[in-house]
Amino acid sequence: MAVSVFAPASLANFSVGFDALGLAVKPVDGTLLGDLVTVEQAEGENNLKVVGQFADKLPLAVEDNIVWSCLHLFNEAMADAGRATEKVTITLDKKMPVGSGLGSSACSVVAALAGLNAFYRDCFDEKTMLKMMGQMEAKISGSLHYDNVAPCYLGGLQLMVADEHIISRTLPDFKDCFYVMAYPGIEVSTKAAREVLPENYRRKDLLSYGQNLASFVDACHRQDKTQAFAVLQDVVAEPYRQSLLPGYEQARNYLLAQGSLAVGISGSGPTLFCVCDQEERAQELARWLQDNYLQTELGFVHVCRVDDLGARTLKD
Repeated sequence: MAVSVFAPASLANFSVGFDALGLAVKPVDGTLLGDLVTVEQAEGENNLKVVGQFADKLPLAVEDNIVWSCLHLFNEAMADAGRATEKVTITLDKKMPVGSGLGSSACSVVAALAGLNAFYRDCFDEKTMLKMMGQMEAKISGSLHYDNVAPCYLGGLQLMVADEHIISRTLPDFKDCFYVMAYPGIEVSTKAAREVLPENYRRKDLLSYGQNLASFVDACHRQDKTQAFAVLQDVVAEPYRQSLLPGYEQARNYLLAQGSLAVGISGSGPTLFCVCDQEERAQELARWLQDNYLQTELGFVHVCRVDDLGARTLKD
């Protein structure tokens, strides 16, 4: 038996919701923007294979790969539940660039754990799986936050809530919107991006953050697109992180001048996103970003919509 699970890219923070919002995205052209993990029975010992465009960006030692850690965590959970495990071969098809701000590590974690759960015919429920995914993400970034793993696993626009028994709520999103994701081809680690943030914030910024996030959530429920994107401003991270992204400020100014509803940094960067409600305009801006924002040959631009499915099993 073999199962393959795909986990999509995600746009964390969504400008207005630092560590509190995340959106799963999928390219309109059908490109698989995310990671794919295949789990199959092995005759000998457990083993891990890594393939794909960005495989060479991962640690060479198997024990240093987050997917290998996922296997150990899952097997421990199986043992605690009194369930038997088998020897497996896991193949990670690494389609996502590391340190891109698109939830690369979350894609690997979600695809691996969801793949193992599917291999064992869904031994664990959704909340148990989500907690394991958060645990693995915390191991990478140094702090527990679900704004990548929740949308990657569940799909849609997710709001993190302060209740460990709920973790995340799905917000109504805007179905007519397009999200242009531009990865410049350089790496910014989550750890480095967090280190540039201040230890303390001004009262004015805290008030703005709370008011903007509340206004955005309200607008989502009322489907008020004008209000939603009017308050999509990042007062927590972008002012401090934009210096890590070459050309970001110039690109943001251009995109807004060309009618983008909003522009921001995806996750901790360096990926930039902009929002449009017309596909033709989104494609035009994608071409401009292709010519003006990419830094290396590894960079790419995708016009995306919301991925409502999240992690899913792929059929042969």
